[in-house]
This record gives sequence, structure tokens and C-alpha cells, in this order.
Amino acid sequence: MTEVAQQAVFWTDDSPVCEPMGHGEDIAAHFHDYGQLRYAASGALVTTTKVGTWVAPANRITWVPPFYVHSSRSYGETDVRVLPVPAALSEELPPEPSVFVASALLREAYLAMSSEHEPAASERGRLLLAVIGAELIRAPQEPLRLPEPSDPRLKAVTDLLHADPAISATLAELGRRTGSSERTLSRLFGSELSMSFHQWRTLLRIQRALLGLSEGTSVTETAMRLGWANPGSFIDAFTELVGQTPGRYRSTAGAAHS
Repeated sequence: MTEVAQQAVFWTDDSPVCEPMGHGEDIAAHFHDYGQLRYAASGALVTTTKVGTWVAPANRITWVPPFYVHSSRSYGETDVRVLPVPAALSEELPPEPSVFVASALLREAYLAMSSEHEPAASERGRLLLAVIGAELIRAPQEPLRLPEPSDPRLKAVTDLLHADPAISATLAELGRRTGSSERTLSRLFGSELSMSFHQWRTLLRIQRALLGLSEGTSVTETAMRLGWANPGSFIDAFTELVGQTPGRYRSTAGAAHS
């Protein structure tokens, strides 16, 4: 999902537990006057803004700052838990959307907090929020933000890649399909997204690999589905960007689901 609606809806409230989302279900673009944490207790949640896309399987927690317009899509049967964040904690978190690696303590405190009827009103809720805040501040951030373009010529190309990350077409071939020259598109990738076409497509594929691996897809099948010539090149690219092998990531994501 790459579209963020021009007329975003202002939402004033959220239940800590959302209705379960089916695979491919969308949440339209909206914003809040408070910060929000979003955790997929099962499945995976993709959050998109005008500047980027963030992927959060079940071992990641997404942070959306106040007034930041965002939309979402679920992958797999997704059980989303959302928490409003008090202003004091919001000020200690990043100024743009981010994804944090969820420790076991952070995950359990978050799930316990989301089960509270009025989480901020009880002493237990305040203690759980303090644990969540302390763990978030020390948690490593997921570095895989996929920048999204605003130039319509570049967006026509990235839309094709979002629709089929495994496509093997060169930038010149994609340019012919969308009516732009390779030179223009290459310049736009660098000036607008600060990366090359190859780097952007690799990052897109790695984001999709996170989703597949978190659902239990094998490393080899994930590599083939996403257009890598062989599993070895996928493993190298994944390890360089994520900081661990896809096999290791798959096993830890599976543990988060259990």
C-alpha cells in the first residue's frame, strides 16, 4: 500500500483492542491529536505515510507521533492492539514514525496494558505504561524505512514495484512502461529518495521478506518469491540490512507468535 489520502480523517479516540483484520484489509488515512503505539499480536501491520512505509511483524511495535497522517494494511489474520501515548512519553520518542524491536518484557507489558479497560486510569495501568516507556526508550529501532516519492514520474515506477516486488525489469524498461527516461528516473531516485533504483527495490523486497518470514515461509521460498536469483544472494542482502540472517529472523518471529 502506497497511497495516503489527501483528505485524512481526524480520529479522536481508539480502543486499545481493534477488531481483528483480515489479510489485505486497509485502514484509511487518518491522524490523531495524540501519539499512538500499534502492535500486531498476530499477523503483520504495514504503516504508510507520505514519506515512507514501515513494516511491523509480531516482534515489532510501531510508533506514530501526534498529528502524523498514516494509513495501514494487514498481512495475514492480524490482531492489532493500539495504545494512546501521553504527551510526556511522546516527547521522548522519535518525531517521525518508527518501528521498535519488541523485547519479551515490552511485548508482555504491552499486551497486559491493552487488556485494561481504561489503561491510564488505574495504578496497574500507570505502572505498565512506565515499563513500556522504559523499554521503548532503550529498544533498538528497525532501520528499514522505505522512502516513498512524491514526483509522479517516480511514483509510477515505485507503484509497479509495490504491485510486484519480484519484477526483474531494468530501470530503463520500467521507464518505457511509464513514459520516463532512465536518466530522469535515476536522477529522481537519488535526489528524492537518496538511494539508487537497485537499493530501493532491494529494500522493498526485504520489507516483503520480513512479512513472509514472519508467517513461516521458508528462506528459499521467500527468496524465489521476491525475485532473487538464488537464496545466497537473498541471505547476504537480508543480513546486511536487518543485522541477522533470514533464518534467525524467521525463528524469532515465530517465537513472537507463539
